[in-house]
Amino acid sequence: MRKKDLRKTIGIILLVSLLAIGFSKPFQSYLSIPTNVTIFEGQTHQLVDALPVSATGSGGNHLSVLQQPSSIAIAGESVGTEDLVLDFAGFPVKKVDVQVLKDFKVIPGGQSIGVKLNTLGVLVVGHHLIPTVEGKQSPGEIAGIQIGDMITKINGQTITSMADVGSFVQKAGTENGSMELTVQRDQKTFTTSLTPLQDQNDNNYKLGLYIRDSAAGIGTLTFYEPTSHKYGALGHVISDMDTKKPIVVRDGEVVRSTVTSIEKGLNGNPGEKLARFKDERHVVGNIFRNSPYGIFGELHEQLSNGINDKALPIALSHQVKEGPAKIYTVVEGDKVEEYEIEIVSTIPQKFPATKGMVIKITDPKLLEATGGIVQGMSGSPIIQDNKVVGAVTHVFVNDPTSGYGVHIEWMLHEAGINIYAD
Repeated sequence: MRKKDLRKTIGIILLVSLLAIGFSKPFQSYLSIPTNVTIFEGQTHQLVDALPVSATGSGGNHLSVLQQPSSIAIAGESVGTEDLVLDFAGFPVKKVDVQVLKDFKVIPGGQSIGVKLNTLGVLVVGHHLIPTVEGKQSPGEIAGIQIGDMITKINGQTITSMADVGSFVQKAGTENGSMELTVQRDQKTFTTSLTPLQDQNDNNYKLGLYIRDSAAGIGTLTFYEPTSHKYGALGHVISDMDTKKPIVVRDGEVVRSTVTSIEKGLNGNPGEKLARFKDERHVVGNIFRNSPYGIFGELHEQLSNGINDKALPIALSHQVKEGPAKIYTVVEGDKVEEYEIEIVSTIPQKFPATKGMVIKITDPKLLEATGGIVQGMSGSPIIQDNKVVGAVTHVFVNDPTSGYGVHIEWMLHEAGINIYAD
């Protein structure tokens, strides 16, 4: 019995010891050390804090180790990859793979911009019942066309605007024939036959569909990359106001805009920037992509924000931290101003995702002017530690002072900018 009790006592002591070690600060610090780290040339990254370990690089000269008694930082020296081995009391305890990227910078935005999009084909936004001798009918609905569908071809010919549709409709009607429509629905394409019907009120032949070929709105410029002239804005997809579906873009234009007034945000009712296009004839850029991460294209000229027109480093998703930050945005006219915010939480994402940060407006001046995050503020660049870390995207409906942000890393990826290239 004594041996059995002794073994039991020893077991309890070992279990308690293991639990104590597991919850100890040094052990938790060790577990928090990542196995993969990516930094830029010239940047320093705190790798270990409050843990008595040492580190040795594999000798590739791509990084340098800044060793302190209870902390380790690494600095990117040249582009490449290098292994870093952490030692505790002379024994290797962990290997960290470090990738050093070429120094990369973008010019932060904050300017209010006007956006004009042309759809890929014509977008179906509703059904229309046509009065005929046989009653009210919609040929489009009979043909199986749904709201949100995109008509891209008629009888094999590409359709780029509503003006292209009319001649096909009247010709098919007068010849008592039908039209073959090529339709894009979400990610699928199909064909269907549609026979126009004659409206007994005006004798014209009609599709029985409401269609649209363009959209317009305002937003905020996030960044401009001076070498490629590429830009990103908005931080979220542009959807059609009627169908609520993302607009499939053929092309588009960016113009300057000026903010005329603000509808303040309240709980349950997001506010809005009211703005107008400053000069529609002066096109400052194009649009080649409308994605969940914003709109992207090339600027024909650099737009000054009046605060900081110099290129700033970017922060990858794992480098963003909770704490104070700033945004650049416009609340009156076309003047970009700097406002204080708090990054409440951030997710070190390994793969693209639209909601990487939760942010909160803390600047009294901005809260007084807007009540928090309002529509039209989407795309406002987020700056932390003099680095561009992301953009404002969505507001919390029940708390207009808070909302989501997207990491700049994923917006650059959508713009076709490869920050990982040598």
